[in-house]
Amino acid sequence: MHFSTTLLATYGLLQVAAAFRLPFRLPWAHAHLNDGEQVPLALPTEESAVPRIAIVGAGAAGSSAAFWIGKAKERYGLDVEVDLFDSNGYIGGRSTTVHPYENPELQPIELGASIFVEANLNLWRATEEFGLYRSDWDEGEDTTGLWDGSQFVITTSGGWWDAVKVVWRYGFFAVSRTKALVQSMITDISNLYGQDMGSKPFTNITTLATELNWTDAVGQTTTEFFDEKGINHKWTAEMVDAATRVNYGQDADAIHALEGMCSLAATGASQVIGGNWQIFDNFVKRSNSNVYLNTTVKSILKNEDHYTLRAQTHGSSHLIERTYRAVIIAAPFYSSSIDLSLISAPVIPPQPYVHLHVTLLSTPNAHPRTRFFGLKDSDSVPTTILTTSEAVRQNPDAPPPEFNSISYHGKILTLDGLPANTSTDGGEEWSVKIFSKQRLEDSWLRRAFGKIGWVYRKEWDAYPVLPPASKFPPIKLEQGLYYVNAFEPFISTMETETIAARNVVELLMQEEFDASICKSDDTGPKNDNTTFVYGWDC
Repeated sequence: MHFSTTLLATYGLLQVAAAFRLPFRLPWAHAHLNDGEQVPLALPTEESAVPRIAIVGAGAAGSSAAFWIGKAKERYGLDVEVDLFDSNGYIGGRSTTVHPYENPELQPIELGASIFVEANLNLWRATEEFGLYRSDWDEGEDTTGLWDGSQFVITTSGGWWDAVKVVWRYGFFAVSRTKALVQSMITDISNLYGQDMGSKPFTNITTLATELNWTDAVGQTTTEFFDEKGINHKWTAEMVDAATRVNYGQDADAIHALEGMCSLAATGASQVIGGNWQIFDNFVKRSNSNVYLNTTVKSILKNEDHYTLRAQTHGSSHLIERTYRAVIIAAPFYSSSIDLSLISAPVIPPQPYVHLHVTLLSTPNAHPRTRFFGLKDSDSVPTTILTTSEAVRQNPDAPPPEFNSISYHGKILTLDGLPANTSTDGGEEWSVKIFSKQRLEDSWLRRAFGKIGWVYRKEWDAYPVLPPASKFPPIKLEQGLYYVNAFEPFISTMETETIAARNVVELLMQEEFDASICKSDDTGPKNDNTTFVYGWDC
């Protein structure tokens, strides 16, 4: 998205609308198996002389950890075996797709992780290296509205008059100052892709925050931080609030400012045709790891110079054991329920999560019903609706929004890209995605959209609760035992999980194998037209 003078003010709602489609923490359970087959957990009767590494979790963090280990093995000629465990029956963790009407002949829809952005250098590079095709997300001519529970406080569709409305409501500098803050954050995080920070792994996130000049950003709410920077308070309370609510299910006056700025970083939005989960599936395939799906890791024990991992395959009551030189926990610790009680590791602080309801539906109606939003039949209703809690903050008796966001995602298409006739009368339908804190019953959906067809619901603990913080979980729990998701309370995105995983693998390689993801004398093949990204490039 470019910031010409004409579009500067219009950036407000459009940028926020784009932001809510970022790939930020939307897990689901749908099978995407390697080559369509689950690898059986067949443990040898005798221990192998080859050192082994276990990775618990096959989402963005675990799959990329396996990939980074594969890079180190390739460059150093290491003889190391990697076992990847996941309690789900698929690779990808928090990125998956579903087919409308459960019909595989219709184009899949991202359940939540809809897009990633060009600043996500690992995900972007992966699509190029793996030959995955991206489709650009286009703003199109959709109208975006900001709903406070009883009225639309502002709507935009990208025209010059909308730019005037945004400037009139929020002042001339709100957008430009926000853009500058977000761009500064993106510039700072780009340091993590460089040779210096890549080859020198960090072990303390609090120290990392200081190095990146983010102590204030993680130590204050988004509202406090933006107020301190002189940004119009109403802008933050409404527009930025909409971004944090849709991306993380948390208000701007509750979530820390670093994550608040991540909510607004949507420039260069794209998605992988067929599903973003393919990135993580390719990470695993190219790592040559042993993959054990539908297998829950129950406990990890320390025995002198190795770890004993105990796991259970679904449908079996038998616990199985295997020993490892090192273990990477690449899943949220408390949701994984791994017993570490017999290890003298530092305590991982509890991490609450936001409970979210996601509703997908199809409807023959091209926009929500006007009367549901108190409008006249002659009025138009936005096809992207974001929400703010500002009315409730000003008046606790005001009705809160019943949802975090509503978004139309285009017509339901066949695999060859043609509109599908899926409605009961043989007509075309639009797909709609809704995020909410409560379950939305069919009666509510009919009131909001009129006729509905396919409905698909899922609730989950979607994002970590992210208040201001000064301390973070430990990355290294003990020699040879690492926790990737320590990074989540700092920044919680799929991209940063790949960065956190690379950091852990770099630390593991240096400490356990006197190696690295990159050899110090390896200039590595690198396309001159490609931005240097440590791990991919050396």
